Amino acid sequence: MQYKADSPDDYITRIPEERQAVMKELRATIKKNLPKGFEETMSYGMIGYVVPHKLYPAGYHCDPKLPLPFMSIASQKNFVAVYHMGLYADKELMDWFVEEYPNHVTTKLDMGKSCIRFKKPERIPMELIGELCTKMSVTDWVALYERSIKR
Repeated sequence: MQYKADSPDDYITRIPEERQAVMKELRATIKKNLPKGFEETMSYGMIGYVVPHKLYPAGYHCDPKLPLPFMSIASQKNFVAVYHMGLYADKELMDWFVEEYPNHVTTKLDMGKSCIRFKKPERIPMELIGELCTKMSVTDWVALYERSIKR
């Protein structure tokens, strides 16, 4: 679901009340652990973490006016989602995450290419998400993007 929010704070106020606390905690976890350089913004109707144009002027290849996306979080209809483009682009990182996940959560991993879905938001492994955030710097992401995603 997309919310017509002007800022991450506004986004949190627009989602269902029962999701607000967990989304605030998830947002705080990401902001605390993401390496310097990533910037929080609204991206595709979600709270996004991007490489700003001042660090990567070329922007996103699909629309160069947009900064290069890296992560997003969203309150969807039936789950809370964490989107991490690095997982999709880096097999080694994906393998680490899939192997590490059961050490933090007893439920089965529900995941798409870059989307991790949490149907029970109270079970989001914040420590694991925080560690995932530390695994890729802005420089690492831009280099990986240029090698494997861009055109």
